[in-house]
Amino acid sequence: MSKKKILVIGSSNTDLIAKVKNFPLAGETIEGIAYMQGMGGKRANQAIAAHRLGGDVSFITSLGDDANGKNTLLHYKEEGLDVSSSLIVNGVSSGTAMIFVDENGENCIVITPGANNMLTSDYILKIEDDIATLKLY
Repeated sequence: MSKKKILVIGSSNTDLIAKVKNFPLAGETIEGIAYMQGMGGKRANQAIAAHRLGGDVSFITSLGDDANGKNTLLHYKEEGLDVSSSLIVNGVSSGTAMIFVDENGENCIVITPGANNMLTSDYILKIEDDIATLKLY
């Protein structure tokens, strides 16, 4: 019996994370404690988690053709996700999330959806034949 696939469709972001002592007030510039960049997005996180738990995962997302999109696509492929049906949009930035985390662990997040907004039901309908061949759970 062939292994069935898990399909995840949705958002993908590059997370830009700054640890701060306190959140800045309106108009204030503060110094951060630490910075890191990572891959995120609710559905991207689901796809990675399902794959790491042993699932055979296909992930359909939408990325810009910018540096963040190219890095993100490479990351997913290196993780072992099938992203072959994802939408790559020319001239549109990939989704980003700017995240401040204070010393108490509280966060403040600004999301710029970018290419995520291009992942519409019309696109999914265009690739429905590809989806039908996945033998989903």
